[in-house]
Amino acid sequence: MEVNGKILDIVEIQKVLPHRFPFLLVDRVIEMEPDKRAVGIKNVTMNEDFFNGHFPGKPVMPGVLIVEAMAQLAGVLMLSKPENVGKIAYFMGIDKARFRKLVVPGDQLKLEISMLKCKGKFAVVQGNAYVESKLVAEAEMMFAYAD
Repeated sequence: MEVNGKILDIVEIQKVLPHRFPFLLVDRVIEMEPDKRAVGIKNVTMNEDFFNGHFPGKPVMPGVLIVEAMAQLAGVLMLSKPENVGKIAYFMGIDKARFRKLVVPGDQLKLEISMLKCKGKFAVVQGNAYVESKLVAEAEMMFAYAD
């Protein structure tokens, strides 16, 4: 799959990731440099199932789902490599996670992933999430590839 600089829509993302509604949390990939970085978008709407209970009358996107969105974008970056097509990237660890601001319906999350290390069947990435250019979450994540 040629992805250098290419925008991936939801149909193309589903060709790379095994995730499906309601757990697919990346709507579009707007930039990608193989083995280096990716930028994606998650549109946060009131229609998300998790807003029913988190929290009634004060909807807030759970931090763990912001991290999951970053992890899914990392998966797109890692699994777009020809040698990884058809594999699954399993989330193995998280370090340095910080949540800076609330994410609410109507926000658009801009997700940015940078590859820190990639060796054999393992990878480490830095993820940052922004709303209107303000950092809302960040984390360092580790993954393992499997068939």
